[in-house]
Amino acid sequence: MSDPTARNRLDEEESPYLRQHADNPVNWQPWDEGALEAAEERDVPIFLSIGYSACHWCHVMEDESFEDEAVAEVLNENFVPIKVDREERPDIDSIYMTVCQLVSGQGGWPLSAWLTPEGKPFFVGTYFPRESQQGRPGFLDLCQRISDSWESDEDREEMEHRADQWTEAAKDRLEETPDGAGAAGGAAEPPSSEVLETAADAALRSADRQYGGFGSGGPKFPQPSRLHVLARAYDRTGRDEYLEVVEESLDAMAAGGLYDHVGGGFHRYCVDKDWTVPHFEKMLYDNAEITRAFLAGYQLTGADRYAEVVDETLAFVARELTHDEGGFFSTLDAQSEDPETGEREEGAFYVWTPDEVRENLEDETTADLFCARYDITESGNFEGRNQPNRVRSLESLADEYDLEEDEVERRLEDARQQLFEAREERPRPNRDEKVLAGWNGLMINTCAEAALVLGEDAYADQAVDALEFVRDRLWDADERRLSRRYKDGDVKVDGYLEDYAFLARGALGCYQATGDVDHLAFALDLARTIEDEFWDADRGTLYFTPESGESLVTRPQELTDQSTPSAAGVAVETLLALDEFADSEGSEIPRADGEAVDDDFEGIAATVLETHANKIEANSLEHASLCLAADRLEAGALEVTVAADELPAEWRDRFADEYRPDRLFALRPPTEAGLEAWLEQLGLEEPPAIWAGREARDGEPTLYVCRARTCSPPTHDVEDALEWLGDNTAVGDSSETTIDESESPF
Repeated sequence: MSDPTARNRLDEEESPYLRQHADNPVNWQPWDEGALEAAEERDVPIFLSIGYSACHWCHVMEDESFEDEAVAEVLNENFVPIKVDREERPDIDSIYMTVCQLVSGQGGWPLSAWLTPEGKPFFVGTYFPRESQQGRPGFLDLCQRISDSWESDEDREEMEHRADQWTEAAKDRLEETPDGAGAAGGAAEPPSSEVLETAADAALRSADRQYGGFGSGGPKFPQPSRLHVLARAYDRTGRDEYLEVVEESLDAMAAGGLYDHVGGGFHRYCVDKDWTVPHFEKMLYDNAEITRAFLAGYQLTGADRYAEVVDETLAFVARELTHDEGGFFSTLDAQSEDPETGEREEGAFYVWTPDEVRENLEDETTADLFCARYDITESGNFEGRNQPNRVRSLESLADEYDLEEDEVERRLEDARQQLFEAREERPRPNRDEKVLAGWNGLMINTCAEAALVLGEDAYADQAVDALEFVRDRLWDADERRLSRRYKDGDVKVDGYLEDYAFLARGALGCYQATGDVDHLAFALDLARTIEDEFWDADRGTLYFTPESGESLVTRPQELTDQSTPSAAGVAVETLLALDEFADSEGSEIPRADGEAVDDDFEGIAATVLETHANKIEANSLEHASLCLAADRLEAGALEVTVAADELPAEWRDRFADEYRPDRLFALRPPTEAGLEAWLEQLGLEEPPAIWAGREARDGEPTLYVCRARTCSPPTHDVEDALEWLGDNTAVGDSSETTIDESESPF
């Protein structure tokens, strides 16, 4: 039988990632019986390289090393080089990535592992440059040293011993189960911030680099939680790929059929891989969470196109999903009556033909521009008609029609407005007018964040109006209990964890946007009820249903992100934020039943993360919100305490200029006397640390910025605070790999 390792066999594989390496001079093998048997027969180590087709550093390592003849000679002669697509074989990736994380404290792709012929790892890392640089060993030299050590009986014995130890450690990590873990029996500690990068890398692996979003085919869902993981991971590490996928996804959603280009707002999802045809239903929670992702994109990039989407979407919500008294409705139906057939058909309200466009636009050139810009064709993209997709740039249209770009833009906006008015005459989709506490909480939070980021007070008003609507109708202040649903005066259903958590986050957002302590008081009340009704100290977890609620056959938890964020994840991150306002002395806060207990929001949050650490680490992307919470726990809040009657607009705008996902605005009265009144309203004996001793100086608004228990001097100049913050903020690099030489046999 011929030696399969005599040539590169990746041309026999279907994986695009593997086929990318089919022309390398390295004699790559797929992970199969032939390659593994060859390693045993030749009695040489396996060099295992794991990556995926969109991996930037995989391409760099290929360019530097795997296409180099000298490197190929060493690999081919002294190893069996095996290439694995981690998307095809996540089982293999999981084993060796676990080892890498255990040994080095971090992971990433490309994953480079040297194995015994039996597949046991004895040396692991991620990206290695061809030559040593910046503390990283050079790949060529490392391969030669490993080969030489393998030939030494003494070194080989040590390497095989290490391989056995590492393999057992991997088994312990991978085979342990979090089932039944309680507060006392859970993980030793919460997941570190590294789990955020793990989730972000998983998001990268699932990213569609051609069409944007996640997944290689249809349907395409927005996945805003993944975008937030990527955004925050970029903020932590500076790794460009994270931001690239965020932008690609936001741009794809804003340009494609998911977005309503005539009236603003987002549909539920798209049925195809390139975001052309949506499922036309419009959900409140989608328009809340997708819009919040666009706010993050705007802060990360400064791109006005993202702010425009936010403005248009919130205008749509105000116009079509808002109760006259402020609450937000739930849904617009996908179907509406087709004027031609009289039948209810999906998308009938939203789609167009070229003739319909021309009938409603008097100017022929303007009609042609709109059809070209938004791909309105005779053949259509949806059952003979067209859901608008933005496919042409202003520049290309200006060139084709010999017009200035400003003129093209003006004509297109006029066309959009005229078509919007024409569309308003069509039979409308039905609207589900129930008001749900949790979904309102999501949109309230987004509106409040938009007020801070975009500097528009109208969005703060929008948030506060909805918060007060829900609070008036669904919150029982005497019992401190929240109902879930309001519809035409009827209130029903005990609130679930998502209702309390989402609304508490929204109320905290309103406090940050307005400085009104009453919103903070409501957020704290909701948090205390989360502790009373959903927190199980014995099991160390938060349940989805209240303890006093209906008894079902099981009491579920909601740990994973689905169409809405994880209730537990949002609860944990919100509790961490609200812990900043807990009494520094831990004083007792009376509950509605008269019993007094201590607030320990951070303790609850940390314990939940401890209890579920194994699940979070093992499947981080499904637990995106809990990953964000784990990062928040380790990094702490960026405390921005303002001692003033109101937050100066200049200060708000300067902090909004940059993406600061853990920023916590904490307005307080300028004087200690004013603070006393606030403490009484909040039921606090002592000022929390975020306010304590931080009064206004010299009778002027005063700013205090704190990060990781280190604070700037009080200042009246926001630029001084930002300069301090810049000097005290470090950004890591997830592509860096640290090899502990004490762990190396070489």
